[in-house]
Amino acid sequence: MSKQSVLLINGPNLNLLGTREPHIYGYETLQDVETAAQKQTSGLGLEIATFQSNHEGHIIDRIHEARGKCAYIIINPGGLTHTSVALRDALNGVAIPFIEVHISNVHAREEFRHKSFLSDKAVAVICGLGTFGYKAAIEFIARKLDTGRA
Repeated sequence: MSKQSVLLINGPNLNLLGTREPHIYGYETLQDVETAAQKQTSGLGLEIATFQSNHEGHIIDRIHEARGKCAYIIINPGGLTHTSVALRDALNGVAIPFIEVHISNVHAREEFRHKSFLSDKAVAVICGLGTFGYKAAIEFIARKLDTGRA
C-alpha cells in the first residue's frame, strides 16, 4: 500500500509554542507537535510533511507546491485566520481538503478571533483541544482515507 501524504502547516508565531503565552497555548513546542505527528502518521499508513512560516506569502507558496501531491492539509493559520483572503484563495485554488486547527478556543477569546476566513471552506475545524487537536485531525484524515490502520 502506498502512503498518502498530508501537509501540516503552522502559521505566524507558532514557532514560539511552549514559550509564548503558555497559559493559553501550553508548554509543548512546535517540534513536539511535529514529532508527535510524524510518529502518529507512521502507524496510520500516512506520510506527513511539516511547514511553519511567519510569512503569509511563504505559506501560500507551500500550499501551491502541495497541489497534486497531497491528500489533505492540516493548517493552524494563527493570526492569518482572521485576516487573510489570500490564504483562503490559495486553499481554494489547490482544491486540497483541509482541516483548520487552533490550539485555543478562539470563540472564548477576543471578538476579532471569532471570525475565520477559512472555516466555511474547511472539511473540519478543531479548536480548544490544545495540541491534541493536531492528533484528532490526523486520526480524522486516516479514517477518511481509510488507510486500513485507523
